[in-house]
Amino acid sequence: MTETVPRRGLDDQGYIAREGALGRVARDFRPVVAAARDRLLDVFGARLDSAYLYGSIPRGTARVGRSDLDLLVALRAEPTEADRADARALDEALDKEFAQIDGAGTLLSSRGRLLSDLETYDGGWFVACLCTPLLGGDLAEYLPRYRPDTLLARETNGDLGLLLPRWRARIAGADDSDDARRPLVRFMSRRLVRTGFTLVMPRWGGWTSDLGEMAAAFGTYYPARAEQLRTAALLGDAPTGDAGVLRSYVEDLGPWLAEEYARVHGVKAPRPD
Repeated sequence: MTETVPRRGLDDQGYIAREGALGRVARDFRPVVAAARDRLLDVFGARLDSAYLYGSIPRGTARVGRSDLDLLVALRAEPTEADRADARALDEALDKEFAQIDGAGTLLSSRGRLLSDLETYDGGWFVACLCTPLLGGDLAEYLPRYRPDTLLARETNGDLGLLLPRWRARIAGADDSDDARRPLVRFMSRRLVRTGFTLVMPRWGGWTSDLGEMAAAFGTYYPARAEQLRTAALLGDAPTGDAGVLRSYVEDLGPWLAEEYARVHGVKAPRPD
């Protein structure tokens, strides 16, 4: 049977279709995924409720030597500092062992938090729409279906204004080298592009995780800022260590985007942390 490609990431009823599947993992990345699955069990054991892949590997768009491995782990209780240290050690070991990936990152949360009312349109949506089940039960079974509306826009990326002071501190504290700045450029570029996209998502009427498509959708509605987001999309995929890029993010594009986002969608509900 031919697989039906959702129109603009939506199913026939207009809900965001879940992206990614284990069957889409390319052959080169299957050993990485298998190792990650086994080691997550070894590291977290009975503390683990469920685990997921997300990003380009389960979408089938990963490139050997260029793409990273993205994991989400839902624990039965809130993550501890020891859990976070274990996750970092796991990421470092996978990155060192497998040349197919350019880094690994494991997000930690708890089952209770992901299923909480506060996280329904943020962490819950992330699990239900952007994550591919890898271990344990699937929390998406307990979550609603989602449309690309202003509520989802606000609760996913309506906190950029709160993040910018932290970004400035991270930039100031980073070593003065391209190697130290490159991960920051990659991370901040991706976040800004995604924020720019969700700003226009309700008008665009769909969902995509492709950075280039996100930037193109944004540019349709904000042509004066289109080139900035197109450049950020490129840097999110192939970052440089240019300090000027980081300054432009926290002094120009970021503040403008945070202000416009708050005007259009409002500010994300505050979290205790």
